[in-house]
Amino acid sequence: MSQARRIGLFGGAFDPPHQAHVALARAALAQLKLDELRIIPTGQAWHKSRALSPAADRLAMVKLAFADLAGVLIDERELHRGGASYTIDTVLALRAEQAQAEFFLLMGADQWAAFPAWHRWQELASLVHLCVARRPDLAAVSSDGALAVTWLDLPPMALSATRIRGQVAAAPAGASWADLVPAAVARYISDHRLYAQP
Repeated sequence: MSQARRIGLFGGAFDPPHQAHVALARAALAQLKLDELRIIPTGQAWHKSRALSPAADRLAMVKLAFADLAGVLIDERELHRGGASYTIDTVLALRAEQAQAEFFLLMGADQWAAFPAWHRWQELASLVHLCVARRPDLAAVSSDGALAVTWLDLPPMALSATRIRGQVAAAPAGASWADLVPAAVARYISDHRLYAQP
């Protein structure tokens, strides 16, 4: 009997996708022995108080950011779903498509800390393996001691999309963000004047 396919799920606004996102994807592929890693850009994020950048821009940046990682597939379903995007809906849809697969849900420590606020989080936890990347400033946070979690080991990278958007907005013309985001994403941000002050 063949082994169940191991499929990682990594969702997020990716506004923009940055070096820590890529590091998490790379770590998950290696440490979890994944057959496939689906990157799932959020459609309408129920938990975000600010408007996200246009879906077309976030999708383009995601494709650029993860292009060099073997085993990665960009899953656009949440971008095309009407209404709020909930992870539980995506997981249920994927389980219906691939009933024999094992699913590994990736998240950063900040999302793990907020996990009990997620829509139908207990049901979600019963359907996937929860895999959390430590972040230096949130390494000690525990969402719920009763939940089994696999911790992913990453090099310390105190990056956040919020901080990057702020830095881009405040940067002088011609500044580079290649140390914060993949080089192709940096070029895309510059070419499309994303995050620049109006």
